Amino acid sequence: MRAWLWTILSLAVVAAPLARAEEPAALKIGVLTDMNGPYGDAAGEGSVVAARLAVQDFGSSVLGRKIEIVAADHQNRPDVAVDIARRWFDREDVQMVTDLTNSAVAIAVQGLAAEKHRIDLVTSTASTALSNENCSPYGAHWTFDSYALSAGTGRALVESGAKSWYFITADYTFGANLEKTASSEIVHAGGKVLGHSVAPLNTTDFASQLVAAQASGADVVGLANSGADTANSVKQAVEFGLTKKQKLAAFLPFITDIKAIGLPSAQGLILTTAFYWDRDAESRAWAQRFFAERHAMPTMIQAGTYSAVLHYLEAVKATGSVDAEVVTREMRATPVHDAVFHDGHIRADGRMVHDMYLVQVKAPAASKGPWDLYTVLRTIPGEQAFQPLEKGSCRLLRAAG
Repeated sequence: MRAWLWTILSLAVVAAPLARAEEPAALKIGVLTDMNGPYGDAAGEGSVVAARLAVQDFGSSVLGRKIEIVAADHQNRPDVAVDIARRWFDREDVQMVTDLTNSAVAIAVQGLAAEKHRIDLVTSTASTALSNENCSPYGAHWTFDSYALSAGTGRALVESGAKSWYFITADYTFGANLEKTASSEIVHAGGKVLGHSVAPLNTTDFASQLVAAQASGADVVGLANSGADTANSVKQAVEFGLTKKQKLAAFLPFITDIKAIGLPSAQGLILTTAFYWDRDAESRAWAQRFFAERHAMPTMIQAGTYSAVLHYLEAVKATGSVDAEVVTREMRATPVHDAVFHDGHIRADGRMVHDMYLVQVKAPAASKGPWDLYTVLRTIPGEQAFQPLEKGSCRLLRAAG
């Protein structure tokens, strides 16, 4: 009897790990972001929360596989980002990576993802290179880019009579790309650019740049920076008295930046955004769910990450596959429609086209609550907001043609 019992127990012990081994591996999605740097509030842990909300809305599994969100901090260093992404792709079987704050990071990881036959959905970077010279057959540029951000803001101010511009520009790929694109749109609209000053990423002292901007006599000082850099430069511009004689245009501030700056300093600022939580009933309902997790309203990066993850999962389900080529083809053939974006679509160059919004920061007296920060001035249709396809330089377009 004892021998028989030991045989049964032995078989049970062996069978348990075998049963577990037969369970399909989880489908892993990687959120590669800036957790603690200048974009930590705009992306960071909030992007991870947004990705998990997308999984909740889709369902916890697909193709019989549990869906797992993994996350890491790239520290705004392309080498660190590539090392993490390579480990994810080669050793941890991550099928899709998203967020990718910082232009240099996004460009580097998009190149690696193409090499590894994996999908990358960039939701937090402005460089137009991602859908031009650095485009990828498996990549998509989701939320905004420097063309869309500058086209709305630059044109609106030039058309209002603010013709001359001076730039304070972040000293890396993103800043240079944003200034170049904005300058082109400003000149095309009838304005002129008088000069620029560069500032290191994550600096806290904009004194020399602001003095140069004041000395230029420009009608508008354009801030080609983002995150904490935008917040610091706006606050210091007010302290320097710059806004008494010159307009201030911020090309990539996030709602968390405006909240940090405060309406007394930020009021009147005109900017372009891809998402505003108070747009309609659907966006408000989703934003309240996000708020319950983060105690802050979502930025357009975090909203874009939700949308990208949800669209990816829907494509996996529709195709019954995780193959990058198969899933990308489905994603590009299917409209993007969710609580964040309505009737968007992914072009052949990887650009996800959707409406943008020109907004103005409210005066304190006009605000009805802590996050009631914007007045929407106009909706910019997607086909007007983003660079026309025929002006692009994506090699995939030439190959297709």
